[in-house]
Amino acid sequence: MHLSTPSGTPSAARPGATPAEAGAIWSLVTGMYDAYVAGDRARIDACLDPAATIWDSAGGPLVQGQDELDRLRAERPAAGDGPEETGLYAYDPVVDVFGDTALLRHWLRVTFAPAPGGVPLLPELSRNTAVLRRSAGGRWLIVHLHEDVQQAGGEPGTV
Repeated sequence: MHLSTPSGTPSAARPGATPAEAGAIWSLVTGMYDAYVAGDRARIDACLDPAATIWDSAGGPLVQGQDELDRLRAERPAAGDGPEETGLYAYDPVVDVFGDTALLRHWLRVTFAPAPGGVPLLPELSRNTAVLRRSAGGRWLIVHLHEDVQQAGGEPGTV
């Protein structure tokens, strides 16, 4: 699986977002997706505040903090138990910065290998919102992530 070069340049015309801040925020989030593709849980977690809350794309209750995130991960199906993800594409970022708080909205597309017999599988399309806080040292961390699936993926259909 691969992460494509993220498309889109964060808008600098949004409230308070300098191009440098918008770029740093977008880089953090796309870096988190890069870590997901690499299977690097430690790098993913380094992008998240330890008390972060998450509305996960798979549904379920609000995940609150690292312990609940680890439990959710442990409950997920093992690799090979579902459609094979082949790509992750983050695009169309919109960034606002309000002091030490930032709001990022973007789309995420997950692609899948064809099913047995070569049947194409639909991509998953999610619109995501992340709330980030800047630490005293200037580093951004995700404090909330909302993953909102608009098209379920991994099902047969016309791509």
